[in-house]
This record gives sequence, structure tokens and C-alpha cells, in this order.
Amino acid sequence: MTYEDSDTLATEAAADPVAERWVQRAALSGVAGLLAACSTPGGRLLQRPGQQYSRANTPEEAARFLLQAQFSASDAEIAAVQQHTYADWLAQQFDAPLGQTGWDWLNARGYGQIDNITRYFDHFYPGDYMVWNQLMTAPDAVRKRLALALSEFFVVSLTGLDFAWRSHAMAHYWDTLARHALGNFRDLLEEVTLNPAMGHYLNTKGNQKENAATGRVPDENYAREVMQLFTIGLVQLNPDGSEKTGANGQRLETYTQSDVTQLARVFTGYDFDQRQNVTVVIDPEGKRKVGNTNFAKQHMALTANRHSEQEVRFLGTTIAPKTSGADALKKALDTLFQHPNVGPFFGKQMIQRLVTSNPSPAYVARVSAVFADNGAGVRGDLRAVFAAILLDDEARSPAGLSNPQFGRLREPMLRLVQWGRTFGIASAQGSWKIGDLSNPATQLGQSPLRSPSVFNFFRPGYVPPATQMAANGASAPEFQIVTESSVAGYINYLQGVVRNGIYVNDPDLPNNVSNSKNPKAGFDIKASYTTEMTLAHDAKALVARLNLLLCAGQLPAALQARMVTALNATPLNATSPPDKRLDRVAAAVLLTMAAPQYLVQK
Repeated sequence: MTYEDSDTLATEAAADPVAERWVQRAALSGVAGLLAACSTPGGRLLQRPGQQYSRANTPEEAARFLLQAQFSASDAEIAAVQQHTYADWLAQQFDAPLGQTGWDWLNARGYGQIDNITRYFDHFYPGDYMVWNQLMTAPDAVRKRLALALSEFFVVSLTGLDFAWRSHAMAHYWDTLARHALGNFRDLLEEVTLNPAMGHYLNTKGNQKENAATGRVPDENYAREVMQLFTIGLVQLNPDGSEKTGANGQRLETYTQSDVTQLARVFTGYDFDQRQNVTVVIDPEGKRKVGNTNFAKQHMALTANRHSEQEVRFLGTTIAPKTSGADALKKALDTLFQHPNVGPFFGKQMIQRLVTSNPSPAYVARVSAVFADNGAGVRGDLRAVFAAILLDDEARSPAGLSNPQFGRLREPMLRLVQWGRTFGIASAQGSWKIGDLSNPATQLGQSPLRSPSVFNFFRPGYVPPATQMAANGASAPEFQIVTESSVAGYINYLQGVVRNGIYVNDPDLPNNVSNSKNPKAGFDIKASYTTEMTLAHDAKALVARLNLLLCAGQLPAALQARMVTALNATPLNATSPPDKRLDRVAAAVLLTMAAPQYLVQK
């Protein structure tokens, strides 16, 4: 499937206003089509030094910038971007106050109550509701977009937490990423290291020093992953992200097993901080005690006699024997933070999450240089790093629009959030009961904070096998979760949600109930389509609007024309009833969000 094939499919949809056959057929061939849309033999990125493109000259350029910097583009936001330089608008968003935290939202909804019936302390679903609410409604959208990108680098998955108040712990972890998204990488690294959710997820919690009598040795999980995934990676890098090689041409590793074993001693002696814990006895037989949520937002506490006092040697650094736990941690994290790999390793992955899967070496080098020095002698300034990513010429240049190697596949969870924010999603009862949507056959195949492992939903260097991209040596991380089943599942799920919204059994109750006959049950979470409904009778105007807001004007004219023909197959006018107008709006949105030019964000 190519772009031209998608036009043919749209023509066939003219006989079906809801476009069901079109999207089903697109789903079956969509994987190949998306790969073709991303790649071409010998495709290369145009490189432009500096930041030549300082402002948006058209609404399309403004929308393109917004869809990289946050989740969606509204009319007002497009106008605001056009009234300022990109840098000025971005600075305003960086300075915007934090919105309601996920932790506070959980408590406001009553999810912190200890009750033997609802048992929120043992459930995952409040965490899912929390993060979807944050993504769909938070006013500080840029900060939340960056937090989501960070959540795919410093991975903790709600799926891997099995202790009491796991949803509160996940909310605090999310809030930590959001709070530090525009701070300093070194501070964020320490916050992540001492966070109780991370402590449980990667086994720092309860990790104890060596014991020769029993043969116990410190758990090495976090020591390994903090190097491999969170800071320096597996291979030594040049500032432009390219791999260093030795005299024999082989890649140079960043660390050895000895480094892992030695570093593991630093992360001993930590556990949940229960000093402010208040327990409540539950169950009819009084067999269980449940504490409050306080520990879930405290740094893990250090117990000195459980911390290793042995010497630590790793990455050329020595931590003397009997160094206190706090001092050992500081020296270890400082060592990792100062490693020359961190800038290109972290910077490239953030470029991949926000702009393009295959940034040029020059793009990576420019971002890496800002990580090393923000211009004022400060290393690790995330505000400067994210600004450098979003303002770089490679992100802003129109050359990327025609370059098959530029861009990234929109992640399914981002598509749903974009839909919600673009079209005024609201929860009538305030439930925000959007759960885990990880099922690829019937839902999105992805859900925020639900990575299947610490390695994220996909690897940053993933190359789809037996494709032109593989022949070009180009990576496409998001394609690791794409299959024919997942593409069809996305289309089928979206078809119902776009038209009707999300059904909730008991929207007036915080707890998750599935068998209720509550008269308030219904589509509690849905879009308003306020402006789109007024344009429903004018298919051409409707498609043009969706092209701007969802695709930044990147739908080909021929495809737009065929979409208009398909929509006009069912006559409609300004006085048509609301349900008929909604049918057309939903069909138009679905067609747009199934198009390869939408799915591949440029």
C-alpha cells in the first residue's frame, strides 16, 4: 500500500458514507502502507544549521509545531503561535503553572479511602483513570506531553506494580516526571532513583547489602538498568549519537558486568518510608491491615545497617569503603550524569518521541551540545534541551514534509488523546473511566504508563524486518507494536469511540462496576464536535478543517477530494437532524485518522 493506494480506497468508500469498508481494508493493508510512507531508497535528511525557521507563517506550520510540542492544535492555539515566535510561545508554555496533580485528582475522587468493599488500595484502574484524565484535560499540555515522553525513557509500568496503593504510587511517579520535566536531568535522575514506584519496579526496595554467611548479594536490577536505559546505554557514543569503535572496528561497550556488580552496592538499604503510616484493620475477620497512602509519595528511606559499606569501583570512579548511603548515592549519580554518553543517548530518544525517528547526526549533536551546556554553563537543563529539540531547523524546516526518512509513526495513545483534546472531550459525570487500552485486537494496543516491560513499548533502534526501511538502515520504533491485528483493532475501536464516545457503567461512582443497572450508565465520555457540527453540511470545509487540526495540512488534495465524495454520498444540509450531522462528522474524523498521512506525523 502506498499513498496512491489510499486514494483508491477512499474512492471505493464513496458508496459507503460511514466508510466502514474503506477503513477495514485500510486496516488489513495498513502496516505495509505505513512502512512505505516512511521510507524510500536512499532517502536522506536535509540538514540546516542553527534555527532559521523562527515563526509560523501559515496555520499549517503552526499546527505542525503544536502537534510536536503538545497533544493537539486548536484554532486559538494556532493563532497564538502565529502571533509569536516559536521560542516565545514555547517559553510561555514552559512558564505556565502546573495543573492539578494526578495524586490530588485521585484523592478528590475518593480513591484514597480505605474501604473493604471498594478496596482501591488493591486496584490498578484508578491509575489508568488518573493518567487519561491528566492527558486529556491538563491545562499545562506541553509539560504533560514532555512527561509522557519521559515516561517512555524512565519506564515504570503500572502493570508491574503489585503492592497496596499502586495507583497512588503511579500517580506520584507521573507527577514527579511532570514536575521535573523542565528542571535538571540530574535532579530528575535522583527523584526517579528514590521513587517508591521505581524502587518496587526495579527491586531497589528491600535491596540489602551482601551477607557472606548466607551468600546474599545485592540485587543488580536497578544498577544495570540505570546505566543501560536511563543514562549511558550499552555502547560508547560520539556527541552526534554515532557509535564509537575500537582499533578492530568493534563497538566499545560503556560498562562491564563488574561495573554492574559494584554499582549495585550503592542501591542497598532502601525501602518504603512507613514512618508516617497509619494502619486500618479490614476484612470481616480482621486479618489484614492496610496503611495510608503517605509512603507512596515519599522518597524511599535508607536503613544504614542494610547498606553496603564495601568499596565501589565503576566507570572509573571509586567510592571509598564505609561511605554513607546518601554520599555514595550522590557520587554514583553524579558519575552517571557527567558521562559523555548521556547527552546523545537521552537527546536522541527525546527527538524520536517528539519529532522524528531518524534524526540526522547533526540534529543529535546540536541537542547533545545543549545538554552539555545550556549556554550558561549548566549541564542537563531539560528546559533548554526540549526547546532545542522543538526549535531545531530539522524539526521546523518544510523539507521534512517531502523527505520520506523524516517523521514518526503516531503512537496509538497519542492519537486518542489528540482526538479527545481536539474535539472537546468531556466526562459528564467527571468519571474519566478510561481504562487499560492495551489489547491490540480490540483497543489501541497501547495505554499510558502500561509498558509491558522496562524496555518501553518498543525499542528506540527497532527496524521493521524485510522492509525498505531495513534496507536503508532506518529505525521505526513505534512499528514494533504494529501488526495487521493491531491496525484493525485500532480502526474498529476508534469507529465506535469517535461516533458515540466511551461507555461507562457507573459514571457517578468512583469504583469500577461492570454489572450495574445504574440509570446513569451510558456514553459518559465523549467529544462535543462543536465547530465540526456546524460544518457538517459542507463536506469540503469539514475535511479542510480536520486536515488542519489533525494533520497540519498534510493530507494530499486528491485524498481530500475523495473523502469529500465519500461523505457527500449521503445528502446533508444545514437543517439536517443532529444525529445525521454527527454521522458525517464521525465518518470524516475516522477517515482522517485512518489515513497514512495522519498516522505518520511529519
